[in-house]
Amino acid sequence: MAFALLTSVAPIFGLYTSFFPVVLYMFFGTGRHVSTGTFAVVSLMTGSVVEQLVPTPLEMNSSSSETAEFEAQRIGVASAVALLSGIIMLCMFGLQLGFLSTYLSEPIVKAFTSAAAFHVTISQLQSMLGLRLPRHTGTFSLFKNLASVMENLPHTNMAELLISMVCLAVLVPVKEINMRYRQRLAYTYPCGDPHVSLAMIYADKHGYSIHPNQELLAHGVSNTVSSFFTCFPSSATLATTNILESAGGHTQLSGLFTSLVVLVVLLLIGPLFYFLPKAVLACINVTSLRQMFLQFQDLPELWRISKIDFMVWVVTWLSVVVLNVDLGLAIGVVFSMMTVICRTQRASCSVLGRASNTEIYRPLENHSKCYEVPGVKILTYNGPIYYGNRNFFREEMSRLLGLTPEKIRSREKARKALEKREREASVNTVEGGIANTSFSSENEFFKSETSESNVQAVLIDCSSVIFVDVAGARLFIQMCTECQKVGVHVYLANCNESILKILTSSGLMNYMNPQHIFVTVHDAVMYIQQQKEKPPENTTTVWV
Repeated sequence: MAFALLTSVAPIFGLYTSFFPVVLYMFFGTGRHVSTGTFAVVSLMTGSVVEQLVPTPLEMNSSSSETAEFEAQRIGVASAVALLSGIIMLCMFGLQLGFLSTYLSEPIVKAFTSAAAFHVTISQLQSMLGLRLPRHTGTFSLFKNLASVMENLPHTNMAELLISMVCLAVLVPVKEINMRYRQRLAYTYPCGDPHVSLAMIYADKHGYSIHPNQELLAHGVSNTVSSFFTCFPSSATLATTNILESAGGHTQLSGLFTSLVVLVVLLLIGPLFYFLPKAVLACINVTSLRQMFLQFQDLPELWRISKIDFMVWVVTWLSVVVLNVDLGLAIGVVFSMMTVICRTQRASCSVLGRASNTEIYRPLENHSKCYEVPGVKILTYNGPIYYGNRNFFREEMSRLLGLTPEKIRSREKARKALEKREREASVNTVEGGIANTSFSSENEFFKSETSESNVQAVLIDCSSVIFVDVAGARLFIQMCTECQKVGVHVYLANCNESILKILTSSGLMNYMNPQHIFVTVHDAVMYIQQQKEKPPENTTTVWV
């Protein structure tokens, strides 16, 4: 009944929403301890739609038929929202989109619910003070509602204010006592989609599995069918789920008994609540948000663990408070996704060194007891290689290898000049009758460049590369071509099957020896060292 006040409909419709969805979820849901019904944040978001489409008139006779028509229009809008949300969830079930709930991370949900608690509190001030004011919606609605209340403080109904003070004096201590002696897990707010994640919390606690797609079906059916019985949108509810679990409920059948209790209230006790002051319901709403306000206590720990998640929390909270609930949530999700994209675009690239007399290779900057293998530059990249970060990957590789475009051109020019001199020397020797080709032009090139660089091979460890797209595969080809220009061989290690398939299909093997792909980094290093230690073949050609 109190959450119906948030939805801007008559309190009786809160009882309806606590009955029909519970019965329907009992048949379709997979959460054995989940109780469905009214939820503060969902009610607040629905109420913003109701207030926008059916605003409260400043002057209206409460005893006239105009009031009944007004209430009918409001519950009609709320039921339409329930129908639409149910249809959307059924479509998501059909498309098997239950995995989308994972995109609502813990910082997003906690910041969203904490900020929504401020919206709920401000929206209930007018009922606690006995003021009849229109609820503002849209951007900056929280500040507009607060300003409206402050302007009308002289018109406060003292009787309603007294009732509110008495209710708060009773509810706050009872709430504190209840919180102090209740199990901690039961009141830890879940992360992710509260249609889904609340069920997962209790499923993990009691050792059974939850199917997100089936949960979408259950809540979709619950909202769709219950909308025809003048119910507003429902979801898994935190408070009643805690009560149900602590009371010993272990199956969905427990929802039948809770719905029977609500049915008794509807048929027998409901008329007694008709004259219940709205100030009482408003106080119930405000005191039920205690845990949402206390989520600020998680910020110091979140800052210590991950500053990026801390920024996601702050951005989401500010967006919801300053703008509005739905737009703020969208901004929080987009900002969170942008942090993930930025982290993949700027993944770390490191040079690996080998621990003495072992097969262990670790980044040199973090391990002082690892040493670089002579003549081999072992590189690792901790992220995917795709169109979004290919330029960054190329820059990092060029920086670590010291291969600038100018240096590539100069070394290529030097190598071609050396090859030309070798050919001329070979012709002159042939004219003398004997040609001795006891040296390799490539080895001579490395000797001439020893003063500048002693890197003869580049080994890329792909163990941390999740995937490679077409742009990334073409970048590999480009790197192989540039390394070949300066006489440096490229080797790959720890490539998964999908990466190898994309690289092979992109034509990398046309620019790289297939024997230069290894299962482990150590195998590649041993092969490179064997090739270096292998003595050159001395051959003598006699020309007749």
